[in-house]
Amino acid sequence: MIRVVVVRDEGYFGVPVRTFLETEPDMHYVTTLPFNGELAPRAAQLWPAVIVIDTEYMVSQVLPVADELHTAIPSCATLLLCDPSKRGMLPPRRWNGGMNFLLKSAAASSLADSVRRLAAGERVVSPILQAASLNTDRGLSTRELEVLGLAAEGESVKEIAGRLYLSGGTVRNYLSAVIAKTGARNRLDAIRIARKEGWLR
Repeated sequence: MIRVVVVRDEGYFGVPVRTFLETEPDMHYVTTLPFNGELAPRAAQLWPAVIVIDTEYMVSQVLPVADELHTAIPSCATLLLCDPSKRGMLPPRRWNGGMNFLLKSAAASSLADSVRRLAAGERVVSPILQAASLNTDRGLSTRELEVLGLAAEGESVKEIAGRLYLSGGTVRNYLSAVIAKTGARNRLDAIRIARKEGWLR
């Protein structure tokens, strides 16, 4: 049996992914966890083979959490459901991490097949999402958006460095690059511009 944990935003009322998974005879839906700062330690206690993340947060905001999940549960695969019609919901053009990407509107059979492939050690990236990602121009790199996203949540340079396993100097360099690329006056102005452009939630 493939143990699957679903992650959702608190207060999000989309179609529950669990309804698709519970009908599969080879899958065991464990529970649904909220997408918050306690996700990794809570998920680690459940030993899932696959975690399906169904969130309205942007990819740049999910990636640091995915890193934490991979550190806490190295054997677990992570699948993010994305809506390509929304800004910030496309896979990074260059991503060597363990995150996998599937259309949020994918059929139940496609979701189940993806979970099985992940449990077998394969990677899953929807061709539609991959093509859309290659054809978009956000101006900022995925890592720059990760750093800016954490700064937007109020985290300090030291906290961001700890979350992303970077040095404080590297984090400052990323923030400086973001400010330069967006033409912002400072970090807060860069966050405002990124939100206006739809790069951050």
